[in-house]
Amino acid sequence: MSLVYRPARAQDLAAADILAVASINDLTVRHGFGPMAALSAPNFQLFSLKDDPDGLWIAEDGGDLLGFAWSWVCGDVWFLAQLFVDPAQQGRGIGNELLKLTLEHARKSGAVHKALITFSFNRVSQGLYLRHGLFPKVPIYFFDAARERVMEELPEPALRGIPIDDSAATMERLVEIDLRAIGFPREKHHRYLLSDPATTGFLLCAGSEYVGYSYISASGHIGPVAVWQADVLGDAFMTAMKMAADGASGKISAFLPGTCESALNLAVGHGMRITFPMLLMASSGYSTWTQYLPRNPGFM
Repeated sequence: MSLVYRPARAQDLAAADILAVASINDLTVRHGFGPMAALSAPNFQLFSLKDDPDGLWIAEDGGDLLGFAWSWVCGDVWFLAQLFVDPAQQGRGIGNELLKLTLEHARKSGAVHKALITFSFNRVSQGLYLRHGLFPKVPIYFFDAARERVMEELPEPALRGIPIDDSAATMERLVEIDLRAIGFPREKHHRYLLSDPATTGFLLCAGSEYVGYSYISASGHIGPVAVWQADVLGDAFMTAMKMAADGASGKISAFLPGTCESALNLAVGHGMRITFPMLLMASSGYSTWTQYLPRNPGFM
């Protein structure tokens, strides 16, 4: 049988998640971090497939899944959520061909900026992305800690959280915050998060003024977090830490960019430690993150 590249279908996504988990764990084990990924329902992949099927591609040979690429577009930004190749099949140019297909998705959508998050120790992938005009921008660190440790001496938050609803007024506020924080609107992704029963979103307020938002997962994970201006990011992250600590999860975690010093100081000061390092790569002209904490490498 010959190697075939084709658009992904809904029935491919569970197998694609198995491939992604195996590829991630192969990489992280080889670099001394141990297995990092676990299987989960491919809900956001399915959402993206329904929203814009041009961004999801499969490489297969004789019905065997060898590679998977997935990108999404919001506003004028194209984001590569996943690109994985079966570790036993690497070196055949599969990743390069899949990347070309997803970059064609960027071209057809009219995206001005391109971005992705990858492991900072994955030199092969970084070389591939560099050859396609994506450059290292910001280190991103995954922090976590036991809930009890984070709660120690955690002050009352400076901001007030109001549960996010799907009203037009709330969506307008979220779009305004995203435009200030990351430069493009993400209304469809907010609606996706609101449909997730394991995630709760809050608009963050200083007095009567809306200054940002935060999402908290039932697992204790914080993100995404975005704020109107950089000088309130520390207060926003502190508020999110308190919300997460008030939950039932035994752990608290977050992805923190190296440009977000106030959040990094708070994380370290409350016992959170770096689990593994990642890297934001992007095309020239894409701004660094000083007002945004991502949810994960696929969602951004």
